[in-house]
Amino acid sequence: MLSAILLYNQKGEVLISRIYRDGLRRSISDLFRIQVISNTDVRSPVLTLGTTTFCHVKHENIYIVAVSRQNADVALIFEFLYKIVALGRAYFGKLDEEAIKNNFTLIYELLDEVMDFGYPQNTETDTLKMYIMTEGVRSEIRAEESRKITMQATGAMSWRRDDIKYRRNEVFVDVFEDVNLLMSATGTVLRADVAGQIILRAFLSGMPECKFGLNDRLLIDQPDDGNSKSKRAAKAAAGSVTLEDCQFHQCVRLGRFDADRTISFIPPDGEFELMKYRATENINLPFTVHVLVNEIGRTKVEYQVAVKATFGAKLFATNVVLKIPTPLNTASVTTHVTQGKAKYEPSENAINWKISRFTGGSEYVFSGEAELLSSMTKHKTWSRPPVAMQFSLMMFTSSGLLVRYLKVFEKSNYSSVKWVRYVVRAGSYEIRF
Repeated sequence: MLSAILLYNQKGEVLISRIYRDGLRRSISDLFRIQVISNTDVRSPVLTLGTTTFCHVKHENIYIVAVSRQNADVALIFEFLYKIVALGRAYFGKLDEEAIKNNFTLIYELLDEVMDFGYPQNTETDTLKMYIMTEGVRSEIRAEESRKITMQATGAMSWRRDDIKYRRNEVFVDVFEDVNLLMSATGTVLRADVAGQIILRAFLSGMPECKFGLNDRLLIDQPDDGNSKSKRAAKAAAGSVTLEDCQFHQCVRLGRFDADRTISFIPPDGEFELMKYRATENINLPFTVHVLVNEIGRTKVEYQVAVKATFGAKLFATNVVLKIPTPLNTASVTTHVTQGKAKYEPSENAINWKISRFTGGSEYVFSGEAELLSSMTKHKTWSRPPVAMQFSLMMFTSSGLLVRYLKVFEKSNYSSVKWVRYVVRAGSYEIRF
């Protein structure tokens, strides 16, 4: 797939050059330096000259460039380039020109391991570190250890080794959801969706088999014909949770999930992203916002903003901020709030209403007036940007997704402790007025 990997400094000097395929001259490095590094007008990360394509990323003070002479998968190329950056950080702490100059031998060794004849191979840092040491010197490995490394590097379990041991076996499950909302001035929801991810931190001994269960009535939406929207609405109305665009970590056995919706996997050691998803049906909005703005001539604007928490009284949101826009010609602002603090920020052309703790079921009101300068000769019509909201809410999900169980099976039958946390945050949460 790839013909070469090149690393440049900011001056265009080649620091590392690794050619994987024949038919590519070393002078190919001059093309990239002339066409990209020396040309300040170039902004695209992909450059095609004839039959040669250069894909590059700039990190710190270096350029990492992949050269291809085939119709390659560009997304996969960039994924590989960022893996090189991650490997550099893991081995050197920081991947820059100085680190490259101090570790020429190690970098060439890494490039030979992660790429074979232009095709990406194993890029797992934990696996590579077992037989490529930080100093770039191979250690003496016993035959049995060498066999284990070979199995991990070439087998289906490249993300985990089997000799991990912990005194206390624990699993932490974090369900993060970013809820997005766009509401019209009349209170109609124009757009509401949730972008979620499930992060696991697994500190388990041995090779545990984990089974992860979500809602009993979980639907995974698949793309189909044009009348699927009504079908999805009917399913959602029946009380089920519908997820879309689900993506799983490579450790998940997708065959089991397609058959019975069971997420079965052997987890990597430490923190990893088990699953990403999106939801657009039956979104539970944690806050409702009502905005009333009255423009009095060209000299004054009156505000009335009411915010109510729709979640239970036992929960509370933190770091709640409402950004209420003001006209560009605002001279002064007077405010009154029933909770929190409101402050006019001239640099942002907005009033920031901050509530450090918002108890569930509560409703708070902001009222204020903005005095405008009437002496402006060229007064533009106020575009009325929407009110934007930020918040963080624990133990609540907007999609309705719930973790029903997490079971850990291991041949030694040890007991494990599981912790589950839900966090809902504001993505783009906006209310027009």
